[in-house]
Amino acid sequence: MSGQFEELYEKYHQDLFSFLYYLVNSREQAEDLLQEVYIRIFKSYGTFQGKSSEKTWLFSIARHVAIDSFRKNSGWKKRIISSFDWNKNEFKDLSPLPEEISLQNEQIHLLYSCLDKCSIEYRLVLILRYIQSMSISETAIALEWSESKVKTTQHRALKKIKKLMEEVTIEEKEFCDEHIYIS
Repeated sequence: MSGQFEELYEKYHQDLFSFLYYLVNSREQAEDLLQEVYIRIFKSYGTFQGKSSEKTWLFSIARHVAIDSFRKNSGWKKRIISSFDWNKNEFKDLSPLPEEISLQNEQIHLLYSCLDKCSIEYRLVLILRYIQSMSISETAIALEWSESKVKTTQHRALKKIKKLMEEVTIEEKEFCDEHIYIS
């Protein structure tokens, strides 16, 4: 098992960390959740039957760990509804992640901040489909949904993201227009 576990770790560690990071928007919490994921993988690897790929199995475990964490921490719906604020997050390790470097681009930052305002279902689908590059069938397996539910949720999530981005852009334009007239 040790060799198999190391192989899984090498292949999927960064993807699992990124997935959890995008869900919780906290490096420390993502690291904590990832430890729980590894504990569950280690305990249940013997029961893995290969009905899905290892990747979808691992993401399914990570999803369950994240949802369990949301439920434990003052009600997961309440936590998800209250949007995460990028400015309030503090990281002990100041070395930037590759994702943090790319967030310096305003459009990408806007996209991620709008993603934080989406429901957990929308976030799960968008993260798995577009950040983790999973297929619709892999996403369905990881989320334990039907493929049609993944497609429908993806469609609605993309519409929601587009609407949120348009709203923020309009607000920024109005803010700039107000300050031009004041000056």
